[in-house]
Amino acid sequence: MIPFELAEPASLAEAIALLDPDDASVRPIAGGTALMLMMKAGVFRPARLISLRAIRELSSITTQDDGALRIGAMTPLSVLERSAVVRAHAPVVTATLRTLSNVRVRNVATMGGHLAHADPHMDLPPVLIALGAHIVVTGPAGERTLPVADLFAGYFETVLKRDELITAVVVPAQGTGRAAYLKCTTRAVHDWPALGVAVSLDRDGGTVRAARIVISAATEKPVRLPGAEAAVRGGSLDDAVLRRAGEAAAAEVETISDGQGSAAYKRQLVRVYVRRALAAALAGATH
Repeated sequence: MIPFELAEPASLAEAIALLDPDDASVRPIAGGTALMLMMKAGVFRPARLISLRAIRELSSITTQDDGALRIGAMTPLSVLERSAVVRAHAPVVTATLRTLSNVRVRNVATMGGHLAHADPHMDLPPVLIALGAHIVVTGPAGERTLPVADLFAGYFETVLKRDELITAVVVPAQGTGRAAYLKCTTRAVHDWPALGVAVSLDRDGGTVRAARIVISAATEKPVRLPGAEAAVRGGSLDDAVLRRAGEAAAAEVETISDGQGSAAYKRQLVRVYVRRALAAALAGATH
């Protein structure tokens, strides 16, 4: 690696002031699990890294007055995994974290870094989108919020400006809704999933009142599938409805080819795993 400057601000305001909107070689660093690999490979050569580790205000898990869960961006994934508050609020998040990479990575990686890296193979983005979560972004002009679904612009791309930081993730109260996340992988710790599917269901008795179905890993960024959602809305999720949802998902999704499989293979995975994820959510299985 080439030499670089390391800044360690103690406050959020100081960190934002150190960012340079005109210089792509100035970057914030949270856990660094992905960024350091990019630097070692020579893919990224920073002039300055701004460490966020000393900013205590970004490492917290709290419940808001409206029942929403607020997670500071610098909260390590292992802390989320062990949090009783997170487990009670959104058990699907806890279950997802238990198969996310390995414990060494989870001890270092953070919620904000996980999202800002924008790798479409990441596990939490589709889950958070299915739960209706949004992020809090802070920059020189102050705070703004946007749905997690609107954060990703493409493969390793977000809509964040160079002088903005993700400061929190807010997950709304889930009420009686049910959610599940399934992924297709070899389960080797170094492997990325070929497909991730997150679903959430809001039911009225035996009828699905609303649904969110989100695909990742097989696509350039996490995407919702409105056609598949419409296929289950107003239904009872019997075998015929589940099959119809799987077919609708496979028909509308634009899959990509990569080291985890061809686009055609992933489309077939979508057809199968959307059915399975819906059935898992219906049965109350979070993962």
